[in-house]
Amino acid sequence: MASTRGPGTAGPPAGGDSPGRPRPTSRDVARHANVSQATVSLVLGGKWRGRVSARTAETVRDSARALGYRPNLAARSLRLGRTRTALLVVPALTHDYFARVHAGASRVAAEHDFGVVLYPSPEGTGPAVDPFGSARAALDGVIASSMAPEALAALREGGLPLVMLDTDPEGDRAAATVNLDIADGMHQAAGHLLGLGHRRLAHLAADVDTWTFGVRARALAEAVAGTDGAVVETRRSDLSVTDALRAATLALSADPRPTAVICDDDLLAAGACKAARRLGLRVPEDVSVTGFDDLSLATALEPELTTVRLPAEEVGAAGMGALLDVLAGHAAVTPVLPVQLVRRGSTAEPPADR
Repeated sequence: MASTRGPGTAGPPAGGDSPGRPRPTSRDVARHANVSQATVSLVLGGKWRGRVSARTAETVRDSARALGYRPNLAARSLRLGRTRTALLVVPALTHDYFARVHAGASRVAAEHDFGVVLYPSPEGTGPAVDPFGSARAALDGVIASSMAPEALAALREGGLPLVMLDTDPEGDRAAATVNLDIADGMHQAAGHLLGLGHRRLAHLAADVDTWTFGVRARALAEAVAGTDGAVVETRRSDLSVTDALRAATLALSADPRPTAVICDDDLLAAGACKAARRLGLRVPEDVSVTGFDDLSLATALEPELTTVRLPAEEVGAAGMGALLDVLAGHAAVTPVLPVQLVRRGSTAEPPADR
C-alpha cells in the first residue's frame, strides 16, 4: 500500500524526480531548511545578499541539494516575462579562445539559472544573421565577442541588451563592455623583444578590421617609436596557419632579414615558425617569434611559444555578469582585465651577426 505524508513532514527524500515520488517543491525546501518560502525564493533566485545571512543561504542550498529540488524554470520565465537565455555570438567555433569564453559565460549563467546559446558569425565583421528569426522573442540579451558592433544590428532590433567583449569602449552600441588590456599585452611582447636586443621586427598582423587588432598595431608602433634604431615591417595575414606561412615567408625573405616576428595571434605565430623552418632558419637562434592568446597550440609547438596569455574564461564570466546586471536594472561594471606575457623557448637574443 502506498504510504501517505501528513502535514509538517520534512518533504520528499532526495531524488524526488524518481518514478512514483512527487517532485520536491520550494515549500518542501523551506520545511527542510526551517525557513520561509520567501527566503527560499530569494536564495535560489540569487537575490539573497543583504536580505538573508550567508549561513542561512547555504542551509537553503544544502536542503535543495538534499531533496533534489530544481526550480521550475518554465513557470518562472512565464511569470517574469523572460526566457532566461542569453546568446553568445563569436567569430568562430574552431578557436579554443572562444571555447574558453563560452565556458566562463556558461558557468556564471548556470549559477543564475540562465542558459547560453552559442552562435558563430561566419565572418566576425559581416552582418550576423538572427538565428531565431525574432531574437527579442527568444532571448533576454546578447553577448558578442571580438566583433564589430555593426555586425549585430539584426540581433539588437527591438532593444535587446548587448554586452560587447573585446571591443571599442567608446562605442555607443553596447549596454556594457568587457575588455582585455590588449595594448599592455602588445607593449609587454614588444618590450620583451626590444629588451633582448632585437631592432628589426616583422609584425604579422591579422587581416581583420576590428578594434582589438587595431589596438595591437598602434601599441606596437608606440613601442618601436620609443626605441632608438628599432624598425618594424608589417605583413598582413588571414587568421590561418596557411596564410601566415605565406606572409611570414615574405617577411623572412627580406634583406636585411628581421630578427624577430611579433604576431597578433598564436595561429599566425605557428605559421611564422613553419616559415622559418622551411627557409632553413632556427627558432629562436636565427629568429624569435611571439604570439598572442596563449592557445593550447602554444605549448604544442617546438620550441614552445612565447605569447601573451588572455584570461578567456574570466572574459566570458565578466560578460555574463555584466548582462545580468543590465537585466536587473543595475549599472553594469565595465572592467579591463589584465593580460600576461608568458616567456617560453621561441625567443632569445638576436644572432651576433645581425
